[in-house]
Amino acid sequence: MTDSRLRRQLDFLVELDKLKLVLRRTMVIGESRLENSAEHSWHLGVMAALLAEYAPGELDRERALTMLLVHDVVEIDAGDTFAFDVAANADKEEREQRAAERLFGLLPPDQAERLRGLWDEFEAGATPEARFANALDRFHALLQNVHNQGGTWKRHGITRAQVLARMEPIREGAPALWPYVLASLDEVMGEASPTTRTRTRSASPGR
Repeated sequence: MTDSRLRRQLDFLVELDKLKLVLRRTMVIGESRLENSAEHSWHLGVMAALLAEYAPGELDRERALTMLLVHDVVEIDAGDTFAFDVAANADKEEREQRAAERLFGLLPPDQAERLRGLWDEFEAGATPEARFANALDRFHALLQNVHNQGGTWKRHGITRAQVLARMEPIREGAPALWPYVLASLDEVMGEASPTTRTRTRSASPGR
């Protein structure tokens, strides 16, 4: 027998196992199969531990790490939404809000409030931790697609401009990584024109 608090915690953990069944559009490096959302969250947790030094200021590392570990929990109900699918993104927020209510609601009230709060914070992107976490979320997709020679981007006909717009949170959340973003896009999607390079440099933080 378990007390009600432990039972709710275990119910959440059992439900969390379903995240391993949610497939993303991005493929694992080597393109042998699609990545699932649990793998994505784990990889981001390791990234947060290793790359925290590239945050632009003081950072609550544990807060950022926990945020990344729970940011995609809602996909158990809402599914993964391809970032470049305009139609699927139309109701994404509504689907994910409903999922957050149900899934975090499985937990004891104090933990439900804390983890739901971190999920909301990630979505709002208004704190240094949320901006850094969002930057890593975008950077992870970049690493995979670059090491798959364009991967998902090329298969779906995504342009360099679309990818660059998607990567934009990295410029503020982890600006030290931005030069790698630009160089990587040059490598797999072709170099930007001189005009685009000038515009990018002039818009970069600290310039």
